[in-house]
Amino acid sequence: MKRSMTRHIIRMFAMLSFVLGFSSIQSAHPYLADDLPAWLKQAESAAVPAYEKNVPAVVLYDESIITVSPDGHIRTSKSYAVRILTRQGASWAHAAEGYNTGSQGKIVDMKAWLIRPGGSVRKFGKDDALDHAEQDSLYSESRTRSITAADQADAGMVFGYEVVSEDRPYFSQMLWPFQERIPALTSRLTLTLPTGWKAAGKVFNAPAMEPKVSSNAYTWEMRDLAPITPEPAAPNVSSLAPFVAVSYGGGNSSTGAQPVGKRFDEWQDVSIWYSDLSDRQSEPNDAIIQKARELTAVAGTDLEKIQAIAQYVQAIHYVSIQIGIGGFRPHAATEVFAKQYGDCKDKANLMRAMLKAIHIDSYLVLVYSGDSTLVREEWPSPAQFNHCIIAVKLADGSTSGSVVDVPATGRLLIFDPTDEYTSMGDLPVDEQGSFALVAAGPRGTLVKLPASPPEHNKRERKIELSLSANGTLSASVQELSVGHAAAEKRSAYKALSPSDFTKVIEQWAGRDASGAKFTKIQPADNLREGRFSLDLGFTAERFAQSMQDRLVVFKALVFEHDEIPVLNAATRKYPVLLKGSTVVESTHIKFPEGFDLDEISAPLRINTLYASYNATVTRETGGVSIVRTMVLQTFTIPPDKYAEAKNFFARVRIYEQSAIVLARK
Repeated sequence: MKRSMTRHIIRMFAMLSFVLGFSSIQSAHPYLADDLPAWLKQAESAAVPAYEKNVPAVVLYDESIITVSPDGHIRTSKSYAVRILTRQGASWAHAAEGYNTGSQGKIVDMKAWLIRPGGSVRKFGKDDALDHAEQDSLYSESRTRSITAADQADAGMVFGYEVVSEDRPYFSQMLWPFQERIPALTSRLTLTLPTGWKAAGKVFNAPAMEPKVSSNAYTWEMRDLAPITPEPAAPNVSSLAPFVAVSYGGGNSSTGAQPVGKRFDEWQDVSIWYSDLSDRQSEPNDAIIQKARELTAVAGTDLEKIQAIAQYVQAIHYVSIQIGIGGFRPHAATEVFAKQYGDCKDKANLMRAMLKAIHIDSYLVLVYSGDSTLVREEWPSPAQFNHCIIAVKLADGSTSGSVVDVPATGRLLIFDPTDEYTSMGDLPVDEQGSFALVAAGPRGTLVKLPASPPEHNKRERKIELSLSANGTLSASVQELSVGHAAAEKRSAYKALSPSDFTKVIEQWAGRDASGAKFTKIQPADNLREGRFSLDLGFTAERFAQSMQDRLVVFKALVFEHDEIPVLNAATRKYPVLLKGSTVVESTHIKFPEGFDLDEISAPLRINTLYASYNATVTRETGGVSIVRTMVLQTFTIPPDKYAEAKNFFARVRIYEQSAIVLARK
């Protein structure tokens, strides 16, 4: 499946290309301001409002003029200008445009200008452009043409570019963003259609807006868009920045011609289209049938059979080859099985073929990976998706965590065979709660993927601490993670070398124990059961402070809570997004001989709609036991409840940093 090539992603690739030395930008030559196009001169002279000092740049002008031919070809003329406001904003001085060779796409022309204070200009043309394929693909029909001036741009400069491209898209639908994270003064899309054709657009993340229609041209325009300020645990920019979703088509009054690109009025239409495109690719051959039977020979239930095949497909190498219908059509399952590699749609399709071999029904599922709030149910279109997973029918009463009930198809287990770190019964966190399309022909529908309850994303730690009178600590830590918590640890464990993984664990576990010396770091992974465990042992001198041989002062080990957002700002503009999780820490502390508790924080219990924290303290012979439990719900905290949320997490952090004081008996 072709990942959406947003301008942000293209920008990052262009910057990487520059760092690697691929750009020939140094060959640009100085020009006079008279060489600038009129639109860029006007944009460069625009008055810019005063922004906060952390705003790196402002878009002065962003216009796309798209002209559609009766045969479905489109020609796009884009004009874009940005003023750099800070040194950090130099990365915005670049041009990037994607195209698809499989749909006859090409870049006709691309040029750019960098305007310095005082009026001197550098012009960039085809000799300064870099043309590259999509990242992480063995072969891809998706390419990008880019020009970057990031090495020469600085605060006060203006970078502008023009690009003309042609394409014959697979869909008569498009998404057009009015803004990225930085502010924009003028942002405009104009769509010109053949006589007799019509267009309809729906604006998201902004008030409803009707286009201005002049003859056969439709124009959507927005002005003076404020910056989207980064905030911890905020929605993705794609869920905050305004964009318009447009569908177009209709017969030509003189020729009766129809647009070549497909358009969709209902989600069922998308399901039928994708089922027709992919169903024939999932037919198993004798080799696939034999392997599926071999994998499931000792499995008793449907769930055990599905799990055995799921683990096999997870281990198939991920290699992206994006060819045909914009990268939507999977390769034949027989080909993927023989070569033992494929991308997301290929792996899901192979799993479907293997399940078909043992008479278990399944369906491909289209989803967006990276933002669970991006897909909008009001606009049926495959253009909203960038990823493919699978839905497996449970017919024997088996149950699992990631199950949805679909009236037309039954109980479906949703699974992502591309994610090698997430076990069956769970979903990657950025897919949970997202709208996804079950491609089941006329029975297909858009469904909301399940979000794991807090207890399915859990870290449980058992900590044994022993203190000597001189303040030396001996510690033993056993941590068991399940669900997404396990997937996080598993991904680091598999991605890093053993020595690098050891360093990460030492930094994490030794954060509150300066100079810790580790005697044991023992990980254990169980993907099938969705568990990951760590067994740690270490010592730390001078962990506690000894005062005149009468008092010993220290803080109990507190492991970093990745689940807790850092909310330090006085106010909040955007919601706080929480993902369901549970953390339980049971700490037993053995005191030095001759010492007993003199001071410790009282138990604490806080409950809200979105989170709870419960800490209990129990005296024991020669020590103390502290149990802390934090439960977060999958919840969206609106900005008007920010103060309450900020106070909740602040109280938790203060409590966990409180001191324990021992006094000599």
